[in-house]
Amino acid sequence: MALIEVVFILVGVCCVFFCGRRLARVLMVLFPKFWYPLPENFFTSMGKWAVITGGSEGIGRAYAQQLAGHGLNVVLISRSRGKLETAAQDIELTTGRKVTVISADFTKDDIYTSIEESISSLDVAILVNNVGILPSQIPCKLLETTNLEEKILQVINCNLKSMAKMCRLILPGMVERGRGIILNVSSGMAIVPFPLYTLYGATKVFIERFAQCLQAEYKSKGILVQTVSPFGVSTSMMGYQKEDLMTFSAEAFVKSSLTYLKAGDHSYGSVRHTILGSFFQNIPTWVLRHEAFHQSFKEFVKKRVGA
Repeated sequence: MALIEVVFILVGVCCVFFCGRRLARVLMVLFPKFWYPLPENFFTSMGKWAVITGGSEGIGRAYAQQLAGHGLNVVLISRSRGKLETAAQDIELTTGRKVTVISADFTKDDIYTSIEESISSLDVAILVNNVGILPSQIPCKLLETTNLEEKILQVINCNLKSMAKMCRLILPGMVERGRGIILNVSSGMAIVPFPLYTLYGATKVFIERFAQCLQAEYKSKGILVQTVSPFGVSTSMMGYQKEDLMTFSAEAFVKSSLTYLKAGDHSYGSVRHTILGSFFQNIPTWVLRHEAFHQSFKEFVKKRVGA
């Protein structure tokens, strides 16, 4: 056989392999329940409790509702006791599960001793690190952020320190029992450098790298660690933007995201957000860095949140 024929055969085989692999990935995203089935008792087999930060509303509360529906008792941790108690009553009424609340401001430093005392004896099945804040609801350049010095500390404490500290509190028990799930809520803004969300986006990149390394370290101990990176979800932090093709309600997003729980150490949580993530990854970086894009994007967000 001539050398040129061998080369063409090898190229053809590589093309078929590449296309087949891409097709398989597409099918996995489209049909997660087939590719990543979760047994009915999956969550309760991991333990008895779900601990959720930022659990009084939005995505955190939606996770609490879903996990309670799967048979877990829930610990909600957030700043507003009034919202926590309202959420707890609703979840207990609709699911019949026990809900405990802990009032804690994650922008502060001195909260973790009391949290540890409250949860140290619990058989925690899943930790959802959801709490997070934006330095500014309307995107802006770093130096345009109001009270920048204060916001830097608050964002680092709330978005970064909370995740690392909660893992430090709960992971040892999971390792000892040889089971458990840690779910970290990141953002689609961590996928590419996203000007005007400089501080926020950087914290979300940290979350993703931290989770990937944690999974590599503790997978052999029976621990599942995953980062979920949503784009548009209608929550108070995002100004309750109107739901549309790419903007989910918190409840719809969380229900979708849990079907991808065994899809690896990173997930966008839905088919539509996966498509959006691929789109952003293929945008030339000069577009995102251009001043005209910054202004257009700022105006777009203002309209979406009604500012």
